Amino acid sequence: MYHDLKERFWWYGMKRAMAEYVAVCDTCQRVKAEHQRLAGLLQPLKILEWKWEEINMDFIVGLPRTKKGYNSIWVVLDRLIKVAHFIPVNTIYSGASCMIPWILSFGSVQHITHRQMASLKKSPFEALYGRRCKTPLFWNQTQEKQVFGPDLIRHAKQQIIIVHENLRVAQSRQKSYADVRCRDLTFKVDDFVYLKVSPMRGIRRFNMKGKLAPRYISPFKIAERKGEVAYKLELPSNLSGIHDVFHVSQLKKCLRVLEEQAPLEGLDVLWRNRPA
Repeated sequence: MYHDLKERFWWYGMKRAMAEYVAVCDTCQRVKAEHQRLAGLLQPLKILEWKWEEINMDFIVGLPRTKKGYNSIWVVLDRLIKVAHFIPVNTIYSGASCMIPWILSFGSVQHITHRQMASLKKSPFEALYGRRCKTPLFWNQTQEKQVFGPDLIRHAKQQIIIVHENLRVAQSRQKSYADVRCRDLTFKVDDFVYLKVSPMRGIRRFNMKGKLAPRYISPFKIAERKGEVAYKLELPSNLSGIHDVFHVSQLKKCLRVLEEQAPLEGLDVLWRNRPA
């Protein structure tokens, strides 16, 4: 554009004006891909103070049905020391129905691994009980101690302190690896941003298909900041079925001033053909 215009026009700061015009072009911001590092630094999870304060849950479904009618496994994992319970359930169970096998499973043998974990620097069994797990190969090398009363509480607290330090070191190492490929990006409330949409094969979007479809839609106004790397957007009524909180990597700042430009949607353009 600059080389074409300079043959007929010139004004002071012409090249800069052309660059600014292209940078705020609505079509360019919607269609062009970003050749930058992924936005959003890694946010490690909070390290809990004690065992079983918070748990993670998941379901393993699609398994062959057993004689007792179970066809799924309910996995309950302690977030601190990674101790897991594997509970047989059925896919037709409700939330109240799942609590019955959960309560009954506490009286059964726990599914604890004795393999050392890199983040804990010890096995989940040792983190939970404060001693190594007995195995047929090393039956006498468990370092088991007879601890009672206040000494038992003190020993348990010491184990948790060690777990906390090991987790902090592991999180710091993981964050240093992840942040090398990411960049910090923040927005303010009331800013306008474009929302990234993932192209799907064979799906028509905005009357275009595949690579011709725009990479971003919008712009939308930021209503609220959620945590460090997520934002809530003010979506229109036709997008009410979409969750309105998005990670910062899915957003791109709108550089144009909306008040200074007329919306292109619904704009009627009339022209008259004249003979050459």
